[in-house]
Amino acid sequence: MIRAFTGIALPGSVITALSAAQAGLPSGRPVAPENFHVTVAFLGEHPEPLIEDIHFALEGIRMATFELSLSGVDLFGNDRPRVLYAAVQPEQELSRLRAKVRRAARDTGVSFPRERYNPHATLARFNSGLTGEMAQEMRDFAARRMSFTAGPFVVSEFLLIRSMLGRTGPVYEQLAAYPLGTGRET
Repeated sequence: MIRAFTGIALPGSVITALSAAQAGLPSGRPVAPENFHVTVAFLGEHPEPLIEDIHFALEGIRMATFELSLSGVDLFGNDRPRVLYAAVQPEQELSRLRAKVRRAARDTGVSFPRERYNPHATLARFNSGLTGEMAQEMRDFAARRMSFTAGPFVVSEFLLIRSMLGRTGPVYEQLAAYPLGTGRET
C-alpha cells in the first residue's frame, strides 16, 4: 500500500522564509525545510497498481502555469491547536488544478470525502493538540507572524508524492512530476 498526495514544491526563497517563520517555536515538531510543500489533493492509501493508474491519469492534466503567494501564519484545531501553518493566498488556478487532480483520480476509482480546502504550508505539528497555557503561547506565536509573506512564485509543475509515516513525522518521496504550461488545456 502507498499513501500518496499531490503537491507543489516550494522555491528556495519561500523555504527560507518559512524556516525563518519557525524561529523561536515554543513547542511542537517543526517541519523540516525539505518537507515544505503545498498539498493539492490527498489521495489516501492505495495498492501500487492503483497509484500507477492515478499517475497515468495525472499525466493527462494540461494547465497553464500560475503564481502563488503565502500570507499570514495561523493554527488549525480551534480550541486544541494541532498544526501551525502559513496560509496560501486564494488563487483560482490552484483550485482549478485541485479539481482536475481529483477528477483524474476519481476516474481511476479513488473516492474523496467532502472537505473544505485550506491550502497551506505546514510549519509545525502538535501530536494530540495543545491546551491551556501552551495553546495560548502558540496562538501568540502565530499572531506575531500574521504579517508573514512569501512569494509570489511561479507554479510550473505539480508532484505525486509518497508519504511514509515515521516516529518523527512523515517522510516524503517524490514519485512523479507533471509539468504545467505545456500543450492544450484539458
